[in-house]
Amino acid sequence: MQLDRLTPGMLIPFGGNRAVSVPAGLANEFQAGDMLVVCQTDGALLHIPTDIRNAVRDDISASSVAFKALTTRSDIQIVAFFEAFADLLEDDAVWSRIVEANAHDVANARATGRSTGRLALGSTARDGMIRGLRIWAASESYRHADIDVRQHDGWTVSVSRAPVGIVGFIFEGRPNVLVDATGVLRNGNTALIRIGRDAFETARCMMDHAIRPALSSSGLPDDAVRLIARQERAGAWAMLSDRRLGVAVVRGSGPAVAQLGDVARQCGVAVSLHGTGGAWLVADAHADRARFISAVAASLDRKVCNTLNVCCIDRARVADLVPALLEGLERAASPIGGFRIHVLEGSENYLPASLFSTVVITTREGGIVDEPVATMLPHARLSTEWAWDETPEISFVVVDGLDEAIALFDQHSPRFVASLISEDRTAQNRFFDAVDAPFVGNGFTRWADGQYALDKPELGLSNWEQGRPLGRGAIMSGDDIFSLRYRMEQDDIDLRR
Repeated sequence: MQLDRLTPGMLIPFGGNRAVSVPAGLANEFQAGDMLVVCQTDGALLHIPTDIRNAVRDDISASSVAFKALTTRSDIQIVAFFEAFADLLEDDAVWSRIVEANAHDVANARATGRSTGRLALGSTARDGMIRGLRIWAASESYRHADIDVRQHDGWTVSVSRAPVGIVGFIFEGRPNVLVDATGVLRNGNTALIRIGRDAFETARCMMDHAIRPALSSSGLPDDAVRLIARQERAGAWAMLSDRRLGVAVVRGSGPAVAQLGDVARQCGVAVSLHGTGGAWLVADAHADRARFISAVAASLDRKVCNTLNVCCIDRARVADLVPALLEGLERAASPIGGFRIHVLEGSENYLPASLFSTVVITTREGGIVDEPVATMLPHARLSTEWAWDETPEISFVVVDGLDEAIALFDQHSPRFVASLISEDRTAQNRFFDAVDAPFVGNGFTRWADGQYALDKPELGLSNWEQGRPLGRGAIMSGDDIFSLRYRMEQDDIDLRR
């Protein structure tokens, strides 16, 4: 039986033993041919109109055709694509067009009070994108590489890598990720990309003046990289509910990302989620003051997923490390806005009282506002990821020893990046063994990045908020997306079981 209409108050089951009623507005909008996705975690009813569903289906069909065609292209042609793409980004005439489109996106985002920290493209972003493309061009191909061979009497089994097919990307306001996404071509996959409205003009310009020309000049299929035009949220739901996707990569954080993961999983699409971001920095009784100050400042250069979010200081060292924390925050502070610090209840007496009455200028989605430098933070909000744009913002807590810091991290963090400032090697080893995080260090937190740490442009970083990923690390790069094939060569014609 096909669902062709909804009625107000109609009960829709979810989660195995719960139900949600259909609101009147949804019932009136839903038409025959539309699709309804029911989130199994919270019962959210996601309406995908027929026209959006069909448009995204066409995008996926085009990517599927391109994937089949890509199997006939050589590694030399794939390398040529990355070289041509990099050359075009180095071309000042091409780059000026991209910058012009980006300026339009930035202006529109600012006009609506939205953050532009990750949206604006400058020389640093340009250099990073070009460097990433050169890395892929110079990298070894693993598209059909054998990873194991088992010799038996009269026959052999070899295990080799193979592409997964279409890799679907969903990300908001970060046009440089468009370049990272093309890395999946190195292993013979195609990239289908849905970018948020804020960065769409930048992405479209990059497609028109760099990506498509590079695909054409290298002889790769035109749709080996494809941008989804539909900007409605339903477009993302339609994309993730199509089982032709080999894998989906969702960048970002918060409830929206969790919901997209829910859609993908229940529709049988493998998905890599970023989830909540925010790094934790712990200074224990054996912390070096200078190292601590440097780590704080270097972990707050900009707001991304691995930016310092929560800082824990051992009570035995508050006398010198709290002033050191403030010094590190001052070094990282915005010239116009200073910094913000949220103090966990019970830790407020270790900060200068004046910080709770001193006002700092900061930017929010509603515009520029005045806020106190320090505010109180209830225990229930220690898990908050601070989404700042220009004014560095962290939470602060005083702990009684390393074990309490680890316990707080495991309970309140997204289980992502943890760093311990300590000169005690035993403490460092205990921290690494005990803390439930994929990225653990002894300095600044911003090292957790595929290109920076491994010289591999990343597609996404995974936290352990929803559990540890199976069979891979928390850094996903273009050459991490593959399947395995098994090939049997029989020499003995009389072989049988």
